[in-house]
Amino acid sequence: MREVHRFANRPVRVLDGLYWDVLGLLTQARGGIALAAARDRLTSVGVTAWGGDFALLDRDGRLLANPRHHRDPYTSGLAGLVSWQDHYELTGVHPGPGTTACQLLAHAGSPLLDAADHLTMVPDLFTLWLSGEMLTERTIASTSQLLDVRTGRWANSIVTRLGLPRHLLADRLTEPGTVVGPLRGESGGNGGSGRRGGDRNGRGRAAPMVVAVAGHDAASAAAALPVSSGSVGYVSFGPRSLAGLELDAPVTSREARLAGFTNEGGVMGTVRFTRTLNGLLLLQECRRAWGVRTSYADLVAEAAAAPAFGPLIDPGHPWFLEPGDMPARIGAYCRSTGQAPPADRAQTVRCVLESLACSYRWALEQAEFLSDRRVEAVHLVGSAASSDTLCRLVADFAGRPVLAGPVEATAVGNLLVQAMAEGRIGSLTELREVVRRSFRPRPFSPSGQREPYEIAYSRYRRLTGTEGGWNGTEHGPAAGYRMRPARHAASAPPVTSPATATSVGLAGDRVTAGADEEVEIGSPVGLHHVVDVEAFPAS
Repeated sequence: MREVHRFANRPVRVLDGLYWDVLGLLTQARGGIALAAARDRLTSVGVTAWGGDFALLDRDGRLLANPRHHRDPYTSGLAGLVSWQDHYELTGVHPGPGTTACQLLAHAGSPLLDAADHLTMVPDLFTLWLSGEMLTERTIASTSQLLDVRTGRWANSIVTRLGLPRHLLADRLTEPGTVVGPLRGESGGNGGSGRRGGDRNGRGRAAPMVVAVAGHDAASAAAALPVSSGSVGYVSFGPRSLAGLELDAPVTSREARLAGFTNEGGVMGTVRFTRTLNGLLLLQECRRAWGVRTSYADLVAEAAAAPAFGPLIDPGHPWFLEPGDMPARIGAYCRSTGQAPPADRAQTVRCVLESLACSYRWALEQAEFLSDRRVEAVHLVGSAASSDTLCRLVADFAGRPVLAGPVEATAVGNLLVQAMAEGRIGSLTELREVVRRSFRPRPFSPSGQREPYEIAYSRYRRLTGTEGGWNGTEHGPAAGYRMRPARHAASAPPVTSPATATSVGLAGDRVTAGADEEVEIGSPVGLHHVVDVEAFPAS
């Protein structure tokens, strides 16, 4: 695999909100396709992107406005419109203000929604612009909170109950690996409406085809797991990380919803049962605050030499969910929880890495319990899978083997689903065998000295208030399913913008618990602690 073009994807703030610069991204994508076509014969193109966000188009397929960014706090929840559990059982998606459903509700009554004739998810928007064909790919649709998680069709009953226009979701649902049509526009040298080319793409050959791959980036990454057999547990690294299991069927129990798990579609009908966790944002913001030119690899190397089992943080705490002075926030958190803060840069990075490893273990243990599955090894994919230090820490804290790679799993999964569309790969098993032979996973075995890691993990559970949950597979959720975090000092460092990872709100918010009842959320909560009045009643 060879990279020919890389470019930034930065949202743009305009007056009242945060938007995606999709036209700039299209220009860059076309430029990258042209570079690839100039180097070799181009046979197909596939698009992956992030979930939740969408564009509204008119009846002729023209863009009405740039898509809003899911982190722009212009949306609200679904409280009072539909039962959270009913919605979760139907769609499998954990409630949150950034979902397509919540963003659409925020558009209610706007002229933009009245003028719209189509809703298209972000990767499908680029597929439309590259091929001229309107469709909705199933894995990206599964992030919308509007798709039936069991039938793979639009959940029309939910759409009706939310009062959303049903005609917006009229486009055909397409499976990953479907050939959409020939590449059009100024993209690939011989791109155009199926005409034959006479350039370096191959004289007399047909135009490159556009393929609907697994449009959700996490679904493409999961497809590229180099798994041979058995249950699949994995962590996908990024600014936000995903941790969980690949399953044959969704888990939509009340406990799964309260624990913050989402069921989203994968290739060949698989289900990704995962939780969103904080990730490399912590390290990125530390590096930004230090203002150093030191590479991430050098920072991690410094941390590897620092003393083990120092202070720990809850990566999902609201203080750590938004950009800002992360070293100062880490120090404040440690002081407020009775820990000595990191003494220097190396210890700060070590604190971040050990805390992330603990959070991944906790999420995987939850997923195993809720799905009644056990995984013997954990697959790590994404950029940080190249870090021996982080991979080894995940293995040591999880107490089970880790298989790291591929690093560019999303791109690999995208490419191989295109090969599947061409008939060169016949199944997901065969696809993964190709990955395993092409990008041999690097194995990491857990330390034989388990006691220090178990002591540190127990300390992490106490800090995050999760020690009252469950212990392995021997015990079910604790009475009332309360996962109450530790109280922190009132002098918290300021968070520049509200965290959007919780279902309803943060500490001190008032939320509706029923038809006439209102409760107040007590202690601080974060990604580990889903704010749900059924599970977390007011004291």
